[in-house]
Amino acid sequence: MLAIVRGKVPAADLRTVRPLAEEGIAAIEVSLTTADALTVIRQARAGLGPDALLGAGTVRSATDAARAVDAGASYLVTPALVDGLETYGIPVLMGALTPTEIETALARGADAIKLFPGILGGPGYLRALRDPFPEVPFVPVGGVGAQAARDYLDRGAVAVGVGSPLVGDAADGGDLDRLCARAAMFRKVAAGETP
Repeated sequence: MLAIVRGKVPAADLRTVRPLAEEGIAAIEVSLTTADALTVIRQARAGLGPDALLGAGTVRSATDAARAVDAGASYLVTPALVDGLETYGIPVLMGALTPTEIETALARGADAIKLFPGILGGPGYLRALRDPFPEVPFVPVGGVGAQAARDYLDRGAVAVGVGSPLVGDAADGGDLDRLCARAAMFRKVAAGETP
């Protein structure tokens, strides 16, 4: 499970990160479209410690990557094909949708493919991609709710990226108790349990 935090209020974004980690969401991405995202990443890194899987999302250039790594990101997530990210020595989930884009992302050093937007093809599309790309780690993102998350994982995804169905309004100052309840439910779904 990869939680995607994207909001308009830096303090709310930051207060969203810790409950996700405490609820067992192993990987958390702070989108660079988040207000003051680099400060959020920096402060979240300080709060979660050096070993937490805290990444930067919506990385669209090598400059974005350099700033995110400097802020403490331990992995990078792109929405599309981006050059020059392999030099940072951390994992890159590169956005791709078509077989040609997948091949290009792998040639550019992607460690995993962010299948984006996942909602376009759904779990059936991932199943079709597994035949020509059996060794590629796929992380579907975009339109992934609880049932789709389970379906993607059942069809060979190594993880799923979930934004608003998981985070809800927490990143904009919403209810943290509801965030924790959603996180617990998604964690059970990811583990194959009935929520």
